[in-house]
Amino acid sequence: MRLLKVATCNLNQWAMDFDTNLRNIKESISRAKKVGATLRIGPELEITGYGCEDHFLEQDTVTHAWECLKDILLGDWTENILCSIGMPIIHEGVRYNCQVFCLNRRILMIRPKMSLANDGNYREFRWFSAWTFKDKLIEFQLPSCVSESISQQSAPFGYGYIQLLDSSVAAETCEELFTANAPRIALALNGVEIFTNASGSHHQLRKLNLRMDAIKNATRFCGGVYMYSNHQGCDSGRLYYDGCSCIAVNGDIVAQGSQFSLKDVEVSTAIVDLDAVSSYRGSISSFREQASHQAHAPSIKAQYKLCQSFNLQMVPCSPLEIRYHCPEEEIALGPSCWLWDYLRRSGASGFLLPLSGGADSSSVAAIVGCMCQLVIKDIQDGDDQVKADALRIGHYKNGEFPTDSKEFAKRIFYTIYMGTENSSEATRSRARRLADEIGSWHLNADIDSVVSALLSLFQNLTGRCPCYKVDGGSNTENLALQNIQARVRMVLAFMLASLLPWVHNKPGFFLVLGSSNVDEGLRGYLTKYDCSSADINPIGSISKQDLRSFLRWAALHLHYSSLAEVEAAPPTAELEPIRSNYNQLDEVDMGMTYEELSIYGRLRKIFRCGPVSMFQNLCHKWCGKLTPSEVAEKVKHFFKYYSINRHKMTVLTPSYHAESYSPEDNRYDLRQFLYNSRWPYQFRKIDELVNEVADERAANLPELEQQDSDIMSGCGSGTGVVAAGSSNPNAGL
Repeated sequence: MRLLKVATCNLNQWAMDFDTNLRNIKESISRAKKVGATLRIGPELEITGYGCEDHFLEQDTVTHAWECLKDILLGDWTENILCSIGMPIIHEGVRYNCQVFCLNRRILMIRPKMSLANDGNYREFRWFSAWTFKDKLIEFQLPSCVSESISQQSAPFGYGYIQLLDSSVAAETCEELFTANAPRIALALNGVEIFTNASGSHHQLRKLNLRMDAIKNATRFCGGVYMYSNHQGCDSGRLYYDGCSCIAVNGDIVAQGSQFSLKDVEVSTAIVDLDAVSSYRGSISSFREQASHQAHAPSIKAQYKLCQSFNLQMVPCSPLEIRYHCPEEEIALGPSCWLWDYLRRSGASGFLLPLSGGADSSSVAAIVGCMCQLVIKDIQDGDDQVKADALRIGHYKNGEFPTDSKEFAKRIFYTIYMGTENSSEATRSRARRLADEIGSWHLNADIDSVVSALLSLFQNLTGRCPCYKVDGGSNTENLALQNIQARVRMVLAFMLASLLPWVHNKPGFFLVLGSSNVDEGLRGYLTKYDCSSADINPIGSISKQDLRSFLRWAALHLHYSSLAEVEAAPPTAELEPIRSNYNQLDEVDMGMTYEELSIYGRLRKIFRCGPVSMFQNLCHKWCGKLTPSEVAEKVKHFFKYYSINRHKMTVLTPSYHAESYSPEDNRYDLRQFLYNSRWPYQFRKIDELVNEVADERAANLPELEQQDSDIMSGCGSGTGVVAAGSSNPNAGL
């Protein structure tokens, strides 16, 4: 047997914070060595952090990465352990995303990334170039500050693998796991047994199974050991990297790290048997035949052993069942961890949330409550870093520390209900009860006086006084009166976030939390610069349907029972007067249901449908429910308001990315914001298709009527067809 202990890790890195990143890297190596691992893999670009974006274009970023690597090499961190460390490297004026293999204070090999991620949230081609040469390894001249310190002038650079005395190791980087012609295929056929993958993969609802399937399949067909490492946390922006580092052997997962965690460093290890890899490959005849004539890949030799022989103290790990969270748990845990990272790194003293008693703001409040529960749990589990952050943010003194999530929430979470004459007692009561359950410092404010003051100013300026639609006003007046209320709330929220810490003799400021969901953003059903305008928004790319499921789950599992009542209430903005014969409802205002909005969003973004192809798809999907002309009207209605309101996406509050049809304009969904909202050409094409269907049906109508007549006559002659509306349950049998 060739037994080998390997280690992979989740690291909570912070873009451009080299001190924090270096400390986490060293801690992960130290933990791996402590348990006897001889091979350690870290996440992609772990020295700099993955989210540096245009900072990668700065020479300083690359220089500092080399300085950090030199720090690692000068210590004993790489003694008797092969480490793969991620960093940017410039070679002949070209910047590459690289994995650097280090052992015993030497650089064995530098592997540049060959397939760059350049879609969705990723823009790697903006900063890096892909390495395209597979026929050779070149000699890379190390920077003088490094070469002089470690007495090594150069290192092999390019595609290839490391041949040790008892094993062979090669690297993939993130996107290469998912490519059709993955580098590991040719390398496996060359006999490489261990593959490392340094990744920077973000969380998305219901996505983890796709990643885990890819990792399992990476070794199911070619055999081998696959070590996957990922970032975990908010390293600088909208994405939450969801960890789940793991180790696979011959198609089975044998070690798996957490997907969501407040920890800065988490190391997962496994004992693997490389002879089992050889046996597995030898049992597949097609693999043997392809390997027998595979072209040789470049390699370098290292006179070092990683493995141990048969040892009763080293038992190879058995396959385990992969742990998956349900979508409701993902909504609770992912944004909670993202908020904690943002809070502790921003210098803020807490959060302020305008809490309306509706589904969206209540979801955000529950997520903050979940964050407080996670903090208390980790403190009880002995996490010193979480405890230190909590003490600093909560301003604990004299040896005190948080032991209860409600008490902690009272220190760092403020909620405010900003009611008007249009608000109901039901929403006011729900907001108050939820705040009590979570433990937030809750305020109740009536803002009618501020709204009235603005209306008086307007009347003095113009001599006109707008009215609501229910009181005889126009749509223009009605919309303006709603927007005044919404924007007053935004101004008051930011004022309170700035001054409440001062009122309570606390340093710092509070971050204002937004609470608009992805469907409202897509439709534009929000006031520009209202309470959707905030510092950050943890639910900005989560659908209304998923949020309602989350509320039902959270009422039970987070023990916030009032959320069940929130979920059961019909969604309403409460910006218009309540009358005995009128009550404002979101779906009526929008002219579409939230379920329909989710469908439109997925077709528009995921399936890349314009108006015409969306109409065609929905004609099939809703066949038997709606006529083509009714489908056409719904599609036109959606695209009209989507395009009218697209400009709102340019100022959308930075939101946690969780959904694949997010309309977020910063990097994910790049589109114009000035449209011809009449879509004359596209809508005309839809009308032509509707007319074609109608003409075709009219032409076939005599034939259809004849078929109906034949069916009806057949029913009377015992043909076995049941007549429509027959009162005899046995008719035709």
